[in-house]
Amino acid sequence: MMCSIKKIDMNDFTEMIPAMAVIILMSFTYNLGVGICAGFVLFPILKVIDGKSSEVKPLAWGLFVLCSLFFIFYPY
Repeated sequence: MMCSIKKIDMNDFTEMIPAMAVIILMSFTYNLGVGICAGFVLFPILKVIDGKSSEVKPLAWGLFVLCSLFFIFYPY
C-alpha cells in the first residue's frame, strides 16, 4: 500500500499536504473516515490559497461541505 506514495507530486504542496494528512490521520486515529475527510477538506482550501481554485471540481466542493459538517458535528 505504501508504493502509492511515490506517485504523489511532492513539489506541489496543494497535492502533498492533503495526501500526507490522510495517511497520518488514518494511522494515528485508526479511523478511515477522519483521514479521508481531512483530505477532502484540505484539498480545496489549499488550492484556493495557492490561487488554483479552477482545478477544484464541483464534486470536490460538495465533498468539502459534507466533510466540513462531519468535523463540525463529529462526536469526539
